[in-house]
Amino acid sequence: MSESFPPDSPRRDDDRPPRRDDDRPRRDDDRPPRDDDEGGYRGRRDDRPRGPQTVKARLRAKARKKARKQKKMFQRRKVCRFCADKKLEIDYKEPKTLRLFLTETGKLIPRRISGNCAKHQRPLALAVKRSRQVALLPYSTSHV
Repeated sequence: MSESFPPDSPRRDDDRPPRRDDDRPRRDDDRPPRDDDEGGYRGRRDDRPRGPQTVKARLRAKARKKARKQKKMFQRRKVCRFCADKKLEIDYKEPKTLRLFLTETGKLIPRRISGNCAKHQRPLALAVKRSRQVALLPYSTSHV
């Protein structure tokens, strides 16, 4: 039931035929229930055709699997070293203390890994920057 309109006359909404139920747009709740008990939208992963995995892809998959297993383990809460030992001070002239909070590439270790509190992480970052400025600590490994 298609009506043809002359090309020179504009089509208006009231010229359209009435909409039927089967013409309406589909919604998510219109879908039939899924017969698989697996949640999610992606479907089954084992149905996908897989090509040969590269070495890097295998290592990445292994690391992801290991990370998923480790999330379930309980880890002891990290304690700020400077809060625990009040005698320990943050000083830019002590590179030995500051090196404990740097990676081997020379980057500052973040709070969530080092366990420092926010109160001590800020002056620690400042001390590392000052120590780099006066050449007590390297900016990166290439400067060692």
